[in-house]
Amino acid sequence: MARRIAAGAAYGGGSIGLLGAAAVGVLLAEVQLAKRQVGGGIAPVPPSADGQYGVAFAGPADPLRLGLLGDSTAAGQGVHRAGQTPGALLASGLAAVSERPVDLRNVAQPGARSDDLERQVSLLLADPSRTPDVCVIMIGANDVTHRMPATQSVRCLTTAVRRLRTAGAEIVVGTCPDLGTIEPVYQPLRWLARRVSRQLAAAQTIGSVEQGGRTVSLGDLLGPEFEANPRELFGPDNYHPSAEGYATAAMAVLPTLCAVLGLWPESDRLDGARREDMLPVAKAASQAAREAGTEVTGARAPWALLKHRRRRRLPATTEPHPEPHEETGETGVPGETEEAREARERAETGETGESHGEPRNLPAN
Repeated sequence: MARRIAAGAAYGGGSIGLLGAAAVGVLLAEVQLAKRQVGGGIAPVPPSADGQYGVAFAGPADPLRLGLLGDSTAAGQGVHRAGQTPGALLASGLAAVSERPVDLRNVAQPGARSDDLERQVSLLLADPSRTPDVCVIMIGANDVTHRMPATQSVRCLTTAVRRLRTAGAEIVVGTCPDLGTIEPVYQPLRWLARRVSRQLAAAQTIGSVEQGGRTVSLGDLLGPEFEANPRELFGPDNYHPSAEGYATAAMAVLPTLCAVLGLWPESDRLDGARREDMLPVAKAASQAAREAGTEVTGARAPWALLKHRRRRRLPATTEPHPEPHEETGETGVPGETEEAREARERAETGETGESHGEPRNLPAN
């Protein structure tokens, strides 16, 4: 199904339904029940996290430019502080690993569907002197909840990836999260939501990898922690992640973000002990959709690398344009925080640090 969706998106095929007509009727009835509970709280307007991170690393090298696109998850809706958003977390982590300042620009829009990516890409590319070095795209949940045709959804995403790649940016796509993990969603809607989400995520992977991007499976919102601890990892509206949830998400995306820039100690060589393999891209995409945190990277068409990169503890996040700390007399980068120094030393030595565990197989549909 994922291959059919991706092919329809690439070659202009018509809408391919993810569910039968009978299932749609049941789905719509369950949606009305779920809406009474999802969003019962109020998700705060996402704070702006745009700015420069890692100013302690300022030097002759130009700052890295990081762009974030997508929906409310990319924008960081559900938290109150800029430092708790995915963009701030990723920018701080990237600065610590690269030892360079990182300029973050987030154009994600809460409620956005994939057809809004054209506008967001145009905003990022409006000024040629500020073209991002790398972009992270998180999109897909609203496509499912608003029943956007899957072929149209994937077509919009692949067009965005192609435009950004043509402009010279590296791309990491966080694929559609597993909406079956949302706590107020009951059966049979939970099963249907999970199936639709995974099919779209697999199709997004095929389209993105074929355009030269890399993907990270958000799966059940990046790990079994969400399903096991929904009260801690979901926000006040029971739908958007909390600060802890966004930290878990960012920790899973950061290794791929650094790897695409050649900054991560791990190479693209396969590690059989970690269930990594080279597979046909459609099979790799399907498997990644079932395993949260899994990366898919294009190798040589029609093959792709399926990887499970080791996660590392994120450095403490500062707000944009932080003031350098006073010198402590310790060796290292002047003005470098203790957390950033630890992250840099772990990156240099290849230590894994604290981990939230290896990705595990999720139940089959």
